[in-house]
Amino acid sequence: MATDANPGYWVGVDLGGTKMLATVYDLDFEPRGRKRRRTKGSEGAESVTARMIRTLQDAVAEAEVEPDQVLGVGVGIPGPIDQAKGVVLEAVNLNWNDLPLVKILREAFDRPIVLLNDVDSGVYGEYRFGAGKSARTVLGIFPGTGIGGGCVYDGQIIRGKRNSCMEIGHIPVSVDGNLCGCGLRGCLEVEASRLAISAEVAKAAYRGEAPTILAEAGTNLSNIRSAVLAKAVEEGDEIVERIIRRAAGYLGKAVATCVHLICPDTIVLGGGMVEAMPKLYVNAVTEAARESVMPSFVDTFKIVAAKLGDDAAVLGAAAWAEKTFGEQ
Repeated sequence: MATDANPGYWVGVDLGGTKMLATVYDLDFEPRGRKRRRTKGSEGAESVTARMIRTLQDAVAEAEVEPDQVLGVGVGIPGPIDQAKGVVLEAVNLNWNDLPLVKILREAFDRPIVLLNDVDSGVYGEYRFGAGKSARTVLGIFPGTGIGGGCVYDGQIIRGKRNSCMEIGHIPVSVDGNLCGCGLRGCLEVEASRLAISAEVAKAAYRGEAPTILAEAGTNLSNIRSAVLAKAVEEGDEIVERIIRRAAGYLGKAVATCVHLICPDTIVLGGGMVEAMPKLYVNAVTEAARESVMPSFVDTFKIVAAKLGDDAAVLGAAAWAEKTFGEQ
């Protein structure tokens, strides 16, 4: 039980497509215990949730904390959630639909638990502790296999009545464009995700225009990762840089749309591609965004690289648990 001498702890859990991380934090959000495990989408919900429970329990044990000293747990999930009901509506990479995750977790770990979208938790982490600290409105964008987005306005995560929102990757940017994984055409993800960039780079490598890519990764999309793209730019594969800048330009135009709608003072870009080439990517997005907004908005925002890396989502989830249960 929490006491004045030992006042309690917050726990964050981040469940990605291939990994899960649980971290126990004290009231100053200093980490006290941590456990990481791998996941596989083919495991099934029962297996993955059992691993989540073990990971959470192991992190608490490592922190030498009694379960009843945990004041609350925040869980970041890659997909839309119904926060009020504690249900994962859809997690494509895990093959989950309408999963009552809070109920499942509380049967094994009977503490207050709140769900949130993993991008929302990452943006909230950057807002509280990272690149968005001290901002009033933070828009977070994480280009990767897709493009995730989240927004914190005046301390609150923006979401709909039922679902998380800010699906910036599905803003339409090309008329009758290519088919997106969501079923729509012309989405930003089709033009600007790391997967879209890798596909264009693979074509260039096949044509003999990207020798570094061909030598390092061939034309296999799964091998053309952010670090390989960054190396190709460093070694002078000009077409690779042009492809990246073109994609960043599309993202900058989408940022401009968001600036006109909600006027964020800080836009945080995160993910592997930003980490691999922060100056190139942030500058290209900034240039396109500034060229695409009304003159009165040009100096109202800044675009920066995320600071917290893999810790953003788990730290944000724990902090959201504090906000949810600490004010009760």
